[in-house]
Amino acid sequence: MALAVGSAQAAQMDGAAMSVAWGMPFVGMLLSIALVPLFAPHFWHHHFGKVTAGWALTFLLPFALFFGFDAAASNLLHALLGEYLPFVILLTALYTVAGGIYVRGNLSGSPALNTAILAIGAVLASFMGTTGASMLLIRPLLRANDNRRHQAHVVVFFIFIVSNAGGALTPLGDPPLFLGFLKGVDFFWTVRHVWGPMLFLTLALLAIFYVLDRRLMGQSGETELPDPTPSLDATGAQSRLGFEGGVNFALLAVVVALVLISGIWRTPAGLELAGVHLGLPGLLRDAGLIAVALLSLKLTPRSVHEANEFGWGPMQEVAKLFAGIFLTIIPVIAMLKAGVDGPFGAVVRAVTHADGTPNPAMYFWATGLLSSFLDNAPTYLVFFNTAGGEPAHLMTEMALTLTAISAGAVFMGANTYIGNAPNLMVKAIAEDRGVRMPGFFGYMLWSLGILVPLLIAITLIWF
Repeated sequence: MALAVGSAQAAQMDGAAMSVAWGMPFVGMLLSIALVPLFAPHFWHHHFGKVTAGWALTFLLPFALFFGFDAAASNLLHALLGEYLPFVILLTALYTVAGGIYVRGNLSGSPALNTAILAIGAVLASFMGTTGASMLLIRPLLRANDNRRHQAHVVVFFIFIVSNAGGALTPLGDPPLFLGFLKGVDFFWTVRHVWGPMLFLTLALLAIFYVLDRRLMGQSGETELPDPTPSLDATGAQSRLGFEGGVNFALLAVVVALVLISGIWRTPAGLELAGVHLGLPGLLRDAGLIAVALLSLKLTPRSVHEANEFGWGPMQEVAKLFAGIFLTIIPVIAMLKAGVDGPFGAVVRAVTHADGTPNPAMYFWATGLLSSFLDNAPTYLVFFNTAGGEPAHLMTEMALTLTAISAGAVFMGANTYIGNAPNLMVKAIAEDRGVRMPGFFGYMLWSLGILVPLLIAITLIWF
């Protein structure tokens, strides 16, 4: 297991005896993330940290009152040290490294080039994360198409492929898979089991995009002549296609190696901190990732960060929001682990056949639909625990169920703008460049018309 944690907190919580009311802070946290930015964006931008702290305290204070300070502290430290910090450290390292790479140059946004960029992004997403790949490629893709009449569809398919589906192969690709890795899922398990659905979905989307992009180019009377927009490097001078901040490619390889080694290296060595056992492989991985982030900041030229408009705002928001999510989800996991005897017995029965065996198709759609409107990382965690939460069992006898959970969380995060963090980042960057993006429900028309039929086909073929 990549990072072992103590199990003392589990003995202090009987999920079957808990009221569903303990899950309300978690629901409130997720609904706040989903709805407040849509209806009160100014308020959310300035106060999302306070909202997060409020929901966390809504859980922690009553929990300490009913179960005791020791139980509250134990669960708090377990969530913080065992899951939250490793999760945020990895995201920060990937975000920093990706922000130190600038793709210079400006090609003509032809259907062939656009499709090639989307395909490259799909490959990169599983190795540098959907956030990293999205931040790396969205700006050069927009520059390549800035003389096109129709641009919104390019960004929509970018979100489908690079910001979501492409991250399905490794724990580095998408946050839910890294949470599974922290729980004990082998690093290469996902690529062995999810490559089929991922390849089908990605190739189908690329083919649909190419046909659509070519048709829209023909309707507009546009040609595939070179884009007249000047091509600039990070210093503002004209340049050819290439990369700046190349040292970050080496640092990205170090990130991959650190995560891979921490999953392969098995040792009982570690340290006990406030009742939580921190495994040596995980400790060294996290220390190495912090070092990689610091090296990236030191070695990347300032001009590269300025050209990428690199800033800490998005990462700070993710860190604050997930702090609240990891805390408020504690009682939800305990209740789900109680199975059909717990408060969420109806959820367990909904994804289970009459004979008690899991229904992979229902797991796929239940995980996916919630991932569409909530965040896909905690949604993955919820259904991972609904299926039993034992990685050894899930990777073997219940491999198809874990495949369904993994694919549902990653693929269907693309169904809405709020399903996955990179979706909104990409939308904001595109709109800042003058692209008229569809609204929340307009985007859903794209996903319902293109993604959902492909997801139904995946269900029939694999689940």
